[in-house]
Amino acid sequence: MKRKGASDTRDWWKDGIVYQIYPRSFMDANGDGIGDLSGVISRLDYLNDGTPGSLGVDAIWFSPFYPSPMFDFGYDISDYKSIDPAYGTMADFDRLLVQAHKRGIKVILDFVPNHTSHLHPWFVESRNSRTNPKRDWYIWSAPSRPLKRRYTDGAEPPRRYRPNNWQSIFGGPAWTWDEKTQEYYYHHFLVEQPDVNWRNPELREAMYDQMRFWLDKGVDGFRLDVINFIFKDKLLRSNPYCIGRRPYDMQRHLYDKDLPENIEVVREMRRLVNSYGDRMLVGEIANDDPNEPARYYGNGTDGLNLSFYFHFANQPFCADSFGSAVAAWETAVPKAAWPVYFLSNHDRMRHIGRYHARNEARTLGRAQVAAMLLLTVRGTPFLYYGEEIGMANLSIKKKDLQDPVGIRYWPIPVGRDPERTPMQWDNSTSAGFSSAAGTWLPVNPDYKAVNVAAQADDPSSLFSFYRKIIWKRKESAALTRGTIEILRETPRGILAYLREYGDDRCLIVLSFSHEAVDFTPKDDGGPIGGRNRWRVLVSNRRDEADRLLSVTWNIKPLEATVFSYKK
Repeated sequence: MKRKGASDTRDWWKDGIVYQIYPRSFMDANGDGIGDLSGVISRLDYLNDGTPGSLGVDAIWFSPFYPSPMFDFGYDISDYKSIDPAYGTMADFDRLLVQAHKRGIKVILDFVPNHTSHLHPWFVESRNSRTNPKRDWYIWSAPSRPLKRRYTDGAEPPRRYRPNNWQSIFGGPAWTWDEKTQEYYYHHFLVEQPDVNWRNPELREAMYDQMRFWLDKGVDGFRLDVINFIFKDKLLRSNPYCIGRRPYDMQRHLYDKDLPENIEVVREMRRLVNSYGDRMLVGEIANDDPNEPARYYGNGTDGLNLSFYFHFANQPFCADSFGSAVAAWETAVPKAAWPVYFLSNHDRMRHIGRYHARNEARTLGRAQVAAMLLLTVRGTPFLYYGEEIGMANLSIKKKDLQDPVGIRYWPIPVGRDPERTPMQWDNSTSAGFSSAAGTWLPVNPDYKAVNVAAQADDPSSLFSFYRKIIWKRKESAALTRGTIEILRETPRGILAYLREYGDDRCLIVLSFSHEAVDFTPKDDGGPIGGRNRWRVLVSNRRDEADRLLSVTWNIKPLEATVFSYKK
């Protein structure tokens, strides 16, 4: 599989590496056990101080830090134009923006266009009466049949009166009864997260106004939360049923998400950010069909700049699976667009836990292979805070749970708290995250060994491996902008691909096997080994002075190597 790479125009969101920060868990500067913006500022040099001693990322994506009652920890926004006091002040944000830009770090904010908090002034007005000017800013519906009486004092109509069969992704019906106005409002997520109505032009313009506020401040882009959910069927038709493990999964979601109207709004948002110059949009479209997130690119220039590809993150630790996922995404993404990849984030288990092996050495090897894949495949890599040191998912006791999903479904482990625990900086109190002994989520007990300070000067550590790949990547046009060709003739357990840009050529070889294997790399012109020019650029199993002279190479167990030569 071979296709063209990007144009010669160097867009930061194509060449750079994005690092996601969950603000509550990154760094606590005031000692209250909750991360804050001042804490992030204090760690900016760790992210990129311009030298190979830092991690070397180029942009930060912040999960929400807007005012919120925290029913969904910031994804229920009560004010889009301010900062929640738990994280600091607007002056803190302004300082953060200046300090990040001073280091060449772009700032991407989470923007939540699908819903607000039930305490947002818009919704407070909307539920005040059926005739309120903002009533149509949200999705309201009368009962599906005439009521014979008023339902008050906690009573609500029987199930058959609901507008349709739609379910909340967080559990329960997606329609909640409002006693005052005797109608239902819709929420795809929590009861406290009512969905807005993007069919209303005033709401639409109000949302764009929120985006302009931050663009005027100088932010570099937005991550668009569940952008494929923002439109619902105009007729509110019920979804057809199917087989699934929970009520939400027992429907084919034909009418409550993935509607064509979403693309129209994405195009409008793209025009808005383009009017500010070099800004970007990255969208969350959780769908294993690569054609669905690819659709949000438009023609490659008028839709999203980047569209998250969940199918890649859902793969098992298997060479064939990842190779097929990359090939499918390369086929689906429009020619003028640019791919994006991630393995972990705030909503899914950290991948080191998903790829855990029987012993520590193999787990480290698998994490190194995953890191090399993410950072060398054609596209923009997104890292999740702490993955660079191998932070693990923490099994949290019921009394310490914070995530409403985890609380609702306990003891079924579907909550998101395990991947949101505090960043592990050193082996001091609370892993150096906070001076407080009690933090908003427990610190993983493995922090004594798994922390930044312990790994920073250890050349064999996972952190050192991430850092080395990232800085080598910056020096290579092939790794940042090159074409990609996945080699077809590879032994079982080996994924290999060529990246090429001008005279710069890299061959990435990844072993997903616990056994050594002989490999004769070939492209369309035959064997490519034995040309006396291949050298090791970066590897977890080879010395950088190594040169491969033979046609057949012996690939070590869980090897992750970039071989390079100039044509």
